[in-house]
Amino acid sequence: MIPALIGLVVAVVIAVAAVVYMRSQVDAERRAVAVEKERLAEAGAEVEQQRKTIALEAKEEALRIRQEVEQEVRERRAEMSRLEQRATQREQQLERRMQELEQRDERLDQREAELEGLRAGIDEERSGIAREMERVAGLSLQEARGEILRRVESELDHEIAERIRSADERVREEAEGRAREILIAAIQRQAADQSGETSVTVVPLPSDEMKGRIIGREGRNIRALEAATGVDLIIDDTPEAVVLSGFDPVRREVARMALEKLFSDGRIHPARIEEMVAKSRTDMQVRLREEGEQACFEVGLQGVHPELVKLLGTLRYRTSYGQSVLMHARESALLAGMIAAEIGYDEQEAKEIALFHDIGKAVEHEIEGSHAVIGAEILSRLGRPSAIVHGVRAHHYDEEPRSVGAFIAITADAISAARPGARRETLASYIKRLERLEGIATEFEGVERAFAIQAGRELRVMVTPGRVDDDTATVLARKIANRIQSELTYPGQVRVTVLRETRSVEYAK
Repeated sequence: MIPALIGLVVAVVIAVAAVVYMRSQVDAERRAVAVEKERLAEAGAEVEQQRKTIALEAKEEALRIRQEVEQEVRERRAEMSRLEQRATQREQQLERRMQELEQRDERLDQREAELEGLRAGIDEERSGIAREMERVAGLSLQEARGEILRRVESELDHEIAERIRSADERVREEAEGRAREILIAAIQRQAADQSGETSVTVVPLPSDEMKGRIIGREGRNIRALEAATGVDLIIDDTPEAVVLSGFDPVRREVARMALEKLFSDGRIHPARIEEMVAKSRTDMQVRLREEGEQACFEVGLQGVHPELVKLLGTLRYRTSYGQSVLMHARESALLAGMIAAEIGYDEQEAKEIALFHDIGKAVEHEIEGSHAVIGAEILSRLGRPSAIVHGVRAHHYDEEPRSVGAFIAITADAISAARPGARRETLASYIKRLERLEGIATEFEGVERAFAIQAGRELRVMVTPGRVDDDTATVLARKIANRIQSELTYPGQVRVTVLRETRSVEYAK
């Protein structure tokens, strides 16, 4: 029984302990819930406080923004008001200007009407004056105008003629005497042989049977010779002669020398022909060098580049209007030296410019361009002084002449080329040039006839005395000379002489 009681007591104690424990747990939970509620209450109060703070700040910010917007709106309204005032003022100004312009237009219309009335009155008065002048003078308006123009032209022609005469006299007084002395002395002291080269060379044969040997079996010899020399051989009925045809005079000379060597040797076949042509080319190079050295020696040049000497010798076989270019260069150099000596310029420099002024013609068939520019580039490349290069480049005005030496070379070139007998031209071009000279003169009013004389170096113009007076004749000569200078190409100069002659003939019976 006691164990049961003890077990009951233990059970009761355990139950009480359990109840106490459960109550303690419930109290703890209640306390925790109370603490949590307090915390939540504090957090809610804090949140509420923050909300109130944020709401207050938002209201303040909204108020500030509203004030700024209202201020900006006020400012913009004020600006708009100012702009409206300005626009209103401008409209008022425009209206005033429009009114002023309308008033000005009205005044202009009135002025125009007044001017029209005045113009009509003036025209009427002018017509009356013109009619009265025509009645008094016995001339119409057109006739009077023509008479006035004729008188003005006559006065102008007289004034122009007087100025031309005075200018010519002044120039002649200052320069003619000295220039004539210099040029005549230079021309008279220099006389050079002229060689006339053509495109063919006639080679004499020892006998006519040599023609067959030159042709060879089935023409093999002549073909070999033409191929080796680059010239054409013409074998026709001309007794004891063959003709070499080609535009390159150096090749023709090589072919001539080769033929002479073959005639002397007697062996004529393709191999021997090639050998003799090669030897002739070597001999030609020696001859070209000797010709160039001789030309340099004649004008006193030393230390000239061998290539320049060879090119100078090549000019021996170049022609211009039938005149040997080397002969022309040597003659020009001597003339330039004489002119330089007369005016106190460096003779050697003038001679060198004139000697090399046509050096470009030695290679102008191989290089495109003006022979003056080509020659200047060659001289520059071979180390000649800049004054010589400039003189050569400027002798045909490819470059503006800037030195006395250039002008001396131009003068010497013109003298050598233009003097009688220096150059020749074909009959057809010669006749055409003379006809054109006469035709230019007869195109002018008052010219009766014109005659080209002295191989086209002088043009004599016969005028009608009743239509051309002395003053007009002076002006006419100048106009014809200017026309010839601008339209024709000719050597030297052309003298224009206007002849006016009045003859009165009566017979005594």
